[in-house]
Amino acid sequence: MTIDVMLPYYGDVAMMKAAVDSVLSQNDRDFRLTIVDDGYPDENLPAYFAALTAGDSRVRYLRNEINLGANGNYRKCLGLIDHEFTVIMGADDIMLPNYIETIRKGFQNPDVDLVQPGVEVIDENGEVYKPLGDNVKDFLRRRIVGQSTDAVLAGEPIAKSLITGDWLYFPSVAWRSEAIKKHSFREQYNVVQDLGLAMDIIMDGGKMMVSDTICFQYRRHRESDSSVQALDGRRFAEERAFFDECVRDFAKLGWHAAAKAARLHVSSRLHAATLAPKVIQKRMWPGLRKLAAHVVRP
Repeated sequence: MTIDVMLPYYGDVAMMKAAVDSVLSQNDRDFRLTIVDDGYPDENLPAYFAALTAGDSRVRYLRNEINLGANGNYRKCLGLIDHEFTVIMGADDIMLPNYIETIRKGFQNPDVDLVQPGVEVIDENGEVYKPLGDNVKDFLRRRIVGQSTDAVLAGEPIAKSLITGDWLYFPSVAWRSEAIKKHSFREQYNVVQDLGLAMDIIMDGGKMMVSDTICFQYRRHRESDSSVQALDGRRFAEERAFFDECVRDFAKLGWHAAAKAARLHVSSRLHAATLAPKVIQKRMWPGLRKLAAHVVRP
């Protein structure tokens, strides 16, 4: 059962190489790594990728003729999937050596469409740490999973939990390829497209396995694109549009508790409130107004 590892790439070269090395160092060798370069401008990359593909038949490399952006490159990756299961890895994240074997175990349950394995967070320097937001994620995950080490979740309970606070780590999630290609990423989103995809699969009856086995390192940058978009308010405008969609979608399914959680979007409002001091420090007054509007939105 070969597993597709899709690596949409644009950004730091050293971190990308570390991500690639972590895939090639897996205990379970039955995978195919596909790197989709979104046109990152580095003149040394062609030689690196040529040597990489020549030295390992499990690796293929493609370079986009035009920059597609994150969402566009994700969707291109979906069209390149050939095997039953896939992961869309971040180009600055790290697979621990037991990652492939862990998700393969998760998919031994034929009803499972998503596997969220155990994750630890690393900073720009590769040091393991746990900021406040990730402590909240851990609390919300534990709240629904309980003491189970390999919990299988489905329906309104998991939808309500994720819409209350998104505790998924998208680059670490493994997907049943049939499900991810059926729903794809919603084109209008650039921050919450991963949660949107998970919700679409869950609303279609898909089940998620949540494993406690730590096998992935998610890199959280202090000045990531999502953080910048949060400070100027763009992230929360996108989140509001998504939550409004979820209210309507959940109501159609009769998931009234989940619809109420989407309407309240408490964790998103709290996130906006915690950013206010930083926005004030940077004197980003238009962003502050947008954050305040999001926090007090009726």
